[in-house]
Amino acid sequence: MQKLFKTIIAKLLGFYINLLSCLTPKKAQKLAYRFFSEPQSGRLFKDSLPSVLQEAETETVTYKDMLFQTYVWKGNACKVLLIHGWESNAARWKLFITYLKKAGCTIIAIDGPAHGLSSGTEFTIPRYAEFMDIIVQQYQPQYLVGHSLGGSTILYYQSHYNSNSIQKMVVMGAPCDFTMILSNYIKTLSLSKKSAQLLNNHFIEELGINTEEFSCGLFASKITAQGLVVHDVDDTTVPFKEGRKIAESWPNAQFLRTKGQGHSMHSDAMYSKIYSFLFDVQ
Repeated sequence: MQKLFKTIIAKLLGFYINLLSCLTPKKAQKLAYRFFSEPQSGRLFKDSLPSVLQEAETETVTYKDMLFQTYVWKGNACKVLLIHGWESNAARWKLFITYLKKAGCTIIAIDGPAHGLSSGTEFTIPRYAEFMDIIVQQYQPQYLVGHSLGGSTILYYQSHYNSNSIQKMVVMGAPCDFTMILSNYIKTLSLSKKSAQLLNNHFIEELGINTEEFSCGLFASKITAQGLVVHDVDDTTVPFKEGRKIAESWPNAQFLRTKGQGHSMHSDAMYSKIYSFLFDVQ
């Protein structure tokens, strides 16, 4: 019933945007982009943080007109930076953090733009990567781990910023092509060709993003760090082929196929394999 309700709301919203596109195109463009870029869940509240985040040292960092939240579980000189995905937050790493603690490493996680305790209403990969760069420069992590759009973000980050500290990267359940994400959104709302073109124009004119060239395959092809791409065959959010395309484009990456985890990708078996990859444990 809840799924049906969401579908009806999406179609009504799409109908409204399509109508506006004929009457006031600029308003239609802004509305289409707003609902594309504004997460509807994933927020946290300071007075009710999940227990795993209460164990960390926290800091709110000011950047330009934004505030973003960081969490640090202190350990040794080995550092891992964790980057969550869409409509999530740093608490999604609760299970994996138990594995990382076994290695004694320092664990760093952040809440992305408009997620967790970070400010804003708009999420973009380039802005998320800007947040990342502040933390990478501060802590110099050797390892990056990202899930879903967080995986896309670490690929974008390393291809554009090329941090010398990064030795290994793990990308979990990430989409490869931005056009796939955009097409799914257009289909979900049943946007007209005119509305879809207005949305595409927004990315080009306002964000400087060519949607055809914004590809994790292209990003991965520029990365020299060792990579592990993990994708589940039962992922109904991001098709399995997306992960394979990333792995095939990455000169120094392994591909790990999982089954039965869907898009959330939480399992002891998978985290054990990621742990082995990061720390060379057989």
